[in-house]
Amino acid sequence: MFENLTEKLQRTFKNLRGQGKLTEEHLDAALAEIREALLEGDVNVGVADELLANIRKKAIGSEVMLQLSPDQQVVKVVRDELSAMLGKHAKPLFASRPPSVWMIVGLQGSGKTTTTGKLAKWLAQHGHRPIVVSTDVYRPAAREQLAQVAKAVGTAIWPGAGTDKPLEIVKGAIKEAKLSASDVILVDTAGRLHIDDELMNELSLLKKELQPSEILFIADSMIGQDAVRSAGEFHKRLGLTGVILTKLDGDARGGAALSIAKVSGAPVKFVGLGEKYDALEGFYPERIVSRVLGMGDIMSLIERAEQAVDKKAAAELERRLRKEEFTLEDFRDQLKQVRKMGPLEQLVDMLPKMGPLAKLPKDAQVDEKRLKQVEAIIDSMTNEERRDHNVIDGKRRKRIAKGSGTTVQDVNTVLKQYLQMRTMMKQYGAMAARSKMKGLGKLAGLS
Repeated sequence: MFENLTEKLQRTFKNLRGQGKLTEEHLDAALAEIREALLEGDVNVGVADELLANIRKKAIGSEVMLQLSPDQQVVKVVRDELSAMLGKHAKPLFASRPPSVWMIVGLQGSGKTTTTGKLAKWLAQHGHRPIVVSTDVYRPAAREQLAQVAKAVGTAIWPGAGTDKPLEIVKGAIKEAKLSASDVILVDTAGRLHIDDELMNELSLLKKELQPSEILFIADSMIGQDAVRSAGEFHKRLGLTGVILTKLDGDARGGAALSIAKVSGAPVKFVGLGEKYDALEGFYPERIVSRVLGMGDIMSLIERAEQAVDKKAAAELERRLRKEEFTLEDFRDQLKQVRKMGPLEQLVDMLPKMGPLAKLPKDAQVDEKRLKQVEAIIDSMTNEERRDHNVIDGKRRKRIAKGSGTTVQDVNTVLKQYLQMRTMMKQYGAMAARSKMKGLGKLAGLS
């Protein structure tokens, strides 16, 4: 995500290192490079120029902290101004009395139906009972497509059979929502290849009659400024409450993400980070800024870990580490926990591109098949072998390789990786034990 923009900005900041003082000459050169990076990243020209004017004003003003070096000063100001431009985290809106109606709008092909399914899953994960309904009576099989999506995510759907009038369809969904205690109705509206009066009149009527809590525009981040312009037009004609940026995981430039809120006037509320139905997250501006500047997104990484990791299993692992009992079973279970957190490329993308991680290759590819192969090899072992690797001799290695469809060399590699991990875990266990003893010593007044 944003690889190209991040790389160019980091090069700019690197050029400022070693300077004793931030002069106007240095600042002019840095701002020219930042402007070039932003425009190459497809950031709106007006947004880029306004951002640079604010950076210049702050960087040469009295607000710069004297203890910072020139590159740190510029990074701080750029971070602060990017954060101010993107605004604060915008929370989803709900009606005071359920059900809340959320209208999903956008051009044809932007991913409205898939995103409706993702929203339903997100809402269910956050304690809501959503129901979905399609008012696209023009596109062949549009309602059938939503039915398939609803089945895939396990959410209720109102088919709206017997009528081809969008307003009547939604009114039927509202009645059903009240009967079934569904608290959010997601309305997947019709789209067009381009904005026209007929589409806007239909959406305006739905807005007037339904009084929706949210009108969310679906924008494909890969098409950059075209998505930004469309969002601005929809907001002008309809009054959007928010934007959902799709395909952000594949956006190396970042132009749409950095421009759309400023240009359209509607805040970004969610971002799509993959094809799976659980690949939807809330939009946190400060985390996006952190990624753009190469500082990673540790908070999102922690949240994913908290969702994926079994707390009881983690506590048990910690107990075993203290006793130095890290087995091949534990090794396999840890790999499974990591895989639950999502595609490994996305996890790597959340790491800061600095310090020991600065040399991570751009677009680092992680072979998911290799992880599955490791699991298959460990699964092909007996319980005794998984609990005590010392019993795995040459004959057993051949059997394990045959059972997992791999080679003896693959088995040897896995055992080597396990032993490296085991050594590291032993060190962790020893440190944790020392830390605990030190804490007990303090309690006893011994240190």
